[in-house]
Amino acid sequence: MIIFNTIILLLIDFYIYKALRATQLRWAASPLFPKIWWGYSLLLTGCIFVSIYVNIPLMFRSIILVAFFLTFISKFTFILILLADDIRRGGVWLKRLLIPKRKQVAPASDMADPLPEHPVKGISRSQFLTKAGILVAATPLAPLGWGVISGAYDYKIRREKLYLPNLPQEFHGMKIGQLSDIHSGSFYNKTAVQGGVDMLLAEKPDIVFFTGDLVNNLGNEMRDYQDIFAKVQAPLGVFSTLGNHDYGDYHFGAEPSAAKAKNLQDIKETHKVMGWDLLLNESRKLRVGNEEIGIIGVENWGTGRFPKHGRLEEALQGTDDMPVKLLLSHDPSHWRAEVLARPDVDVMFAGHTHGMQFGVRMGGIKWSPAQYIYKEWAGLYRQAHQQLYVNTGFGFLGYPGRVGILPEITVFELIKGEKPKRGIMGG
Repeated sequence: MIIFNTIILLLIDFYIYKALRATQLRWAASPLFPKIWWGYSLLLTGCIFVSIYVNIPLMFRSIILVAFFLTFISKFTFILILLADDIRRGGVWLKRLLIPKRKQVAPASDMADPLPEHPVKGISRSQFLTKAGILVAATPLAPLGWGVISGAYDYKIRREKLYLPNLPQEFHGMKIGQLSDIHSGSFYNKTAVQGGVDMLLAEKPDIVFFTGDLVNNLGNEMRDYQDIFAKVQAPLGVFSTLGNHDYGDYHFGAEPSAAKAKNLQDIKETHKVMGWDLLLNESRKLRVGNEEIGIIGVENWGTGRFPKHGRLEEALQGTDDMPVKLLLSHDPSHWRAEVLARPDVDVMFAGHTHGMQFGVRMGGIKWSPAQYIYKEWAGLYRQAHQQLYVNTGFGFLGYPGRVGILPEITVFELIKGEKPKRGIMGG
């Protein structure tokens, strides 16, 4: 995807360059402009390929990806305005081609609408739109840059109450912590990551769920962070599952291979070494006193192009006598595709979306581009008596920052009983 986006960026570069050179802007007409313009573009392109194919420090790779992301967003915004102007100019040209000019000459006082390229006074529409486009294109740089500086490790604890009518009394008031989408290969600040783990542990959860994507691609990404996440422990255990990135498809390809199988096994071993109980289409009975509930975990199952390794029916075997079943499944699209057809699953815990790492989430306001891809993308959802919670992720991927959708640690309280009628829909 990065290589594909780099090619798109170069095409955008060419289009914007030609448009700027055609204007009357002095700096765009300068002999130095082509050298600066294409020099930056080629340097950025070269750095992108170095970051992919050369083993360089993660911090430098992150800087390159930030520069690429900010450049792409700014130029893509700019080209939309240039395209609008070109469409306008094309419409003017077509109108003049199809509609004959009047033979009579209008008085000079009536010629208030000069040609775009030859203004009578002031600046032409094209120049105005070009300058406005430059200003608009620069606008995303501030929040996106701040999202890297401040948002990437600005962990927030979100609290939710899960009302379960069939919950055994022994489990009433139990606290569950959830982490999701660690993506350890993107981290470059161990101190900040440790701070996030400490925030979770300070909540003293009785049990912890991790809902997939421990790494970006390779098991060795956890080498510098395994000891930190091994501290994530709870009295009743830590249960985990796999996400789409854990299978190595984006590095090794979709086809099976010995290297890919070994990498997946390394990731599974990492869960074991950290003391996490990795659930691979299986279940556990969680006992408190004389009562039990079921913890079910499936491998990744997502609609569309995402891996479908999850076997829900297999995972549910042996849980028929459980009064409450809590399901760990990485991709929230699994909820509508399969889980809602199993009304005995009370709550599904998911991640995957990251909330696109961009949007608004405060009070009753919740918006992100993620909502145009996923019907359920952040927070708590209910349908009939079944519930889904989508955690927006502990780490980040691609863009090494977050704007509005901050890294999340979720703390749930299990409540025996029905949810009060007011405010049934969560968020």
